[in-house]
Amino acid sequence: MTVLNAKPMRPARRPFLRASAIGLAIGLLTAFGAVDAAQSGRVLMAQAAAAAPANAPASSLDPSKVLPGAISVSNIDFKRGDGGSGRLALRFTGGGAVPDMRTEGSRVIIDVGNAKLPAALQKSIDVGDFATPVERIEPRANGAGTKLVVSTNGNYESRAYQTGNEYVVEIVPKAAKVAAAPGAGPAMGAANTNGTPVRAYGGRPVTFNFQDVPVRTVLQLIAEESNLNIVASDTVSGNVTLRLINVPWDQALDIVLRAKGLDKRRDGNVVWVAPQKEIADYEQAKEDARIAIENRAEMVTEYIPINYGNAEEIAKLLTDESKSGSGGGGAAGATRGFLSGRGSISFDRRTNTLLVIDIPAKVTEVRRLVGLLDKPVDQVLIEARIVIATESFARELGAKFGIAGNTDNVFYNGNVAANTETANSYAKAAQANSSTPPPNPLQVGTLTKALNVNLPAVNAAGALALSIINAGYVLDVELSALQTEGRGEVISNPRIVTSNQKEAVIRQGQEVGYVTVSAQQGAGAAAIPNVQFKDVLLELKVTPTITNDGRVFLNMAVKKDEIEGFVSSGIGDVPQINKREINTAVLIDNGQTVVIGGVYEFRDRADVTKVPWLADLPVIGNLFKKKGRSKEKAELLIFVTPKVMSVAQRNPG
Repeated sequence: MTVLNAKPMRPARRPFLRASAIGLAIGLLTAFGAVDAAQSGRVLMAQAAAAAPANAPASSLDPSKVLPGAISVSNIDFKRGDGGSGRLALRFTGGGAVPDMRTEGSRVIIDVGNAKLPAALQKSIDVGDFATPVERIEPRANGAGTKLVVSTNGNYESRAYQTGNEYVVEIVPKAAKVAAAPGAGPAMGAANTNGTPVRAYGGRPVTFNFQDVPVRTVLQLIAEESNLNIVASDTVSGNVTLRLINVPWDQALDIVLRAKGLDKRRDGNVVWVAPQKEIADYEQAKEDARIAIENRAEMVTEYIPINYGNAEEIAKLLTDESKSGSGGGGAAGATRGFLSGRGSISFDRRTNTLLVIDIPAKVTEVRRLVGLLDKPVDQVLIEARIVIATESFARELGAKFGIAGNTDNVFYNGNVAANTETANSYAKAAQANSSTPPPNPLQVGTLTKALNVNLPAVNAAGALALSIINAGYVLDVELSALQTEGRGEVISNPRIVTSNQKEAVIRQGQEVGYVTVSAQQGAGAAAIPNVQFKDVLLELKVTPTITNDGRVFLNMAVKKDEIEGFVSSGIGDVPQINKREINTAVLIDNGQTVVIGGVYEFRDRADVTKVPWLADLPVIGNLFKKKGRSKEKAELLIFVTPKVMSVAQRNPG
């Protein structure tokens, strides 16, 4: 760490006195550097002050008494800076303000002994909403001067610099700094809250405390710390006041340049420092000279064969007008894609060749770009497996039950009637129709069966029937039962190969026809039958993208249709189609198998058909009911496996 403290005790009166002070400061720097070399960092103390008379009183060394007291604070401004830093700016009504900054715990105190604070500015400012380490600013009058108390929060660093009538204090959170190797140059670090990149500095920390020191002197000190060669333009002039504590030297350099409106350009270990406008004019003149040389350069023609790509597409890519161009080669400096303003590209579809006409530098660049673009594209093998598994179980129990007969259904043995009324009826019939005498002996009449309860199992696999006959009645009982079990599995395995980022489709299936009827125009006209078709397909549609880390991104659609059955429409049968489809995008490792989708269905059904009340009787109630139980399970799983097939580029022999 380097500490530099250069503060003039009173304004310089003569140029040669200032030169003498600077020489004395450089001598002191060398002396102190030799003494403190063994410490962790060099401490350089330089008192660059104007010479004062030897008999001057001690009070004359106080800047607040030497400088005029008519200066006052004209404005207090605060805003958020880069990396979440807080930027406090004090503006004075004139030059000569002598501010002093110090840190006391979590507060930063700024004293300006020779600048008054108007009553309108003596009010507390809450800046907590800016999301910086600064929470509150309290300006107050301190005798004939001004005192500002800045309340902070968190770990921070404070630095200040003065230019002209403005004094700037920056409160920077340490968390925003990105570690870098000692002595490394500026790099790009993390982004701040608004998304802009935060500049990260890695130079050795230095501490500067300057009061009205020439800018060239500061650049010389920074050059010694950075081991860089700094070349300052003749137009670099002016003085600067700085108070920077433990700030990397590269950041201190940027602060000085920004405070004085300067800029820098680095070439190796040489840094050129000049006003911003001077550097901008130099770069503009350099660019104009380059364009002028290109406009006078000789045009050449080059034939570039395309092996793997499309010449027309590559020509369009290389000739698309850039955003900075003016639409062609009309205006000087306009560019058309990767060509100069005078360049052109044409192509031959038959031989797949580019014809480039441009200056040699642009032709070389086009050939290099074609070499990067015209490469074989890796291919991907996509294998899908669609598994449909089904399982079913059904059981039914049913019964038929009936009783039939009457008292007339008896027999007569010729001598003794089992039933008197029946015997009399047969005797009367014999007398009334002698031509057809009753049979002797009388025969038993035919009994008619009737099922009072009919609840059988549908399509029963087996049945057990029992009939009981007595003197005049018949009892029929029939029990039926059905039990079915089924298991099925359907596996479909489509495969397809395609190039990277090219869509591929594979289909396999059939078209099922059915008849529809359309009405004929006009009275009495017959309807016209039409035959239409439905696609029943197994389809795989996929677009693969191979990532830089060797994985495969699949944008795919898989479809599996099956005919479930047919429905009669009166003029024909219409197919019922089971449709299974999935559309998804998934990132998979090369050769990895993953389940991209699945559906699981389970059905459990219990049915009872019964005769009210009678079916609820114990045991015998089973004759008055039919029971059924069914279970069905179906599962659909879709597996996908991508495999990258690398294609090596062949050099033409």
